[in-house]
Amino acid sequence: MSLPHLSIVVPAYNEESRIRPSLERLAEYYGAQEYPWDVAVVSDGSKDQTNAIVEEFVKGHPKFRLVAYMPNRGKGYAVRKGVLEATGEWILFCDADIATPQEETEKLLKHMQDGADVAIGSRPMKDSKLEVRQPWYREFLGRCFNKAVQLLAIKGIDDTQCGFKMFTRKAAHDIFARCKMDGFSFDFEALMIARDLGYRIDEVPIRWSHQEGSKVVLLRDGPRMLRDLVKLRLKGKKARLGKD
Repeated sequence: MSLPHLSIVVPAYNEESRIRPSLERLAEYYGAQEYPWDVAVVSDGSKDQTNAIVEEFVKGHPKFRLVAYMPNRGKGYAVRKGVLEATGEWILFCDADIATPQEETEKLLKHMQDGADVAIGSRPMKDSKLEVRQPWYREFLGRCFNKAVQLLAIKGIDDTQCGFKMFTRKAAHDIFARCKMDGFSFDFEALMIARDLGYRIDEVPIRWSHQEGSKVVLLRDGPRMLRDLVKLRLKGKKARLGKD
C-alpha cells in the first residue's frame, strides 16, 4: 500500500548560512522515497539572503516552493502559515538546521500508519540518541520547562518543543486554525489544542544533534514562554477551542 502525500514545512528566519545545504539534504532524502512529497520553506521576514538562496534553489527543484512575507512575525506564525497552506494528507514541520535527520521521518510515518493523528519527535525518551548534546544549561532549563508544561498543561508528553512533528491534514488544519501564539510557545499551544480536541498524540524516540545558531534566547524567550503557558492554562479548554 502506497503512503499518502507528505508535505514538509520548513520555517526559516535569516538562515542564509545553512539553508542551501539543508535544502539539498531534503531533496536528496525525499527524492529517494517512493511516496509523493513537497516542501514549503516559510521565510519569516528574513532580512539576509535566505529568500534569494531559496528562490535560486526552487528553480531547479519543482517540488520546493518559497513562502515569504514581511515583517518577521515569529516561528509560530511561520509554521501556522505553512501548515494551513499545505495540501498533503500528512504534514511534517522540521527546523531549517536539520537537527533531527530526515531519516527519522520514517519513524513518525510508522506511527501515522498505525493510526496516530499527531506524531512528535522526543529527545528525552529512553531510545532517543542525542548525538551532539546541547550545552548543559540549555538542556537543564529545557527539561525544567517540559516539567512545567506537564504540570500545567500536557501530562504525559516529555518533549513539547522538538522541531520535528507530523500531523494528518485534518488534525493539522483543525489544530493550527485555532492557534494564536506567534512565538516559540506555538509548540505546546498546538499540542494542548490537539489534546483538547481528542487527537491521538504519539511521542517517538529520535536521533538529534544540537546545532549552533538557535534563535531561542533563554533569558528573553524563557519567561515569555512560561507566561504564555500560564495564560493558555488559565484560558480554559473552551476558550482555546474558540467556543467562548
